[in-house]
Amino acid sequence: QLLLFRLTVKRPFSTSRSSVDPNEIKKFQFLAQKWWDEEGEYSALHSMNDIRVPFIRDTLLNMSSNYHLGSPLSGVKILDVGCGGGLLSEPLGRLGASVTGIDPLEDNIRTADQHKSFDPVLAQRIQYKCSSLEEIVEESMETFDVIVASEVVEHVADLEMFIKCCSQVLKPAGSLFITTINRTQLSYVLGIVVAEKILGTVPEGTHEWEKFVPPEDLERLLESNDFSVKTVNGMLYNPLWGSWSWTESTSINYAMHAVKSGVQGQSSPTDAPSETESRQHSATAGTAM
Repeated sequence: QLLLFRLTVKRPFSTSRSSVDPNEIKKFQFLAQKWWDEEGEYSALHSMNDIRVPFIRDTLLNMSSNYHLGSPLSGVKILDVGCGGGLLSEPLGRLGASVTGIDPLEDNIRTADQHKSFDPVLAQRIQYKCSSLEEIVEESMETFDVIVASEVVEHVADLEMFIKCCSQVLKPAGSLFITTINRTQLSYVLGIVVAEKILGTVPEGTHEWEKFVPPEDLERLLESNDFSVKTVNGMLYNPLWGSWSWTESTSINYAMHAVKSGVQGQSSPTDAPSETESRQHSATAGTAM
């Protein structure tokens, strides 16, 4: 989901640096009521659930020996950063996870709260907060088993601080899932010119090509903040069919799974497998729904 950070003055780092980009707030304010329109501006995010949800689920199940039939993510605490209207929080909640969704745009949180209220089970499993990531660091140190930041990092003002905060609120051996857009000539043509200006599948002005993040840059940043990158998968959107698929090429969209370094012998719902095991699994992750 699109992450819109609010300026803060009381949290770590925020006095000198901030991941906040106030321009992003203004950019997406008028779309806040449209999250759950599957044919509207966020249709591509709706269909992305067909691959990103199983990718998260299957990766976590591959790392754990315990899971509950019907609620495979039961007992897993997930932080959905930049949750928007809850498009990813809800399916993760249906899989049994306890989900906290944060977004600094109040209208997004209002939309997310209203939508989850239609399902009594989700209403218990998901809580939403109008907050930026750095605002919850102090109260949530090493709280979450999993962080998801889907279609988020290309909107933050300070990516290094964002990754630092992710590490702080994640438990040792916890998992971080990121989906984002590479910065290539192809991503400019397809992600901005075609998607925004020609087809209109994404609202014009949604993305700034200069803020797209190459996977090697993201991997370097993660590894310098106590993460080990396990999987990098290319993602491809077909605007004619409105569907996503996995691809070997990361030249446009990609998904990344990283694991925070853990304490030896510590048990966690997201204990990390070997890199070989995870990369082998990544070829099939997300193919079942």
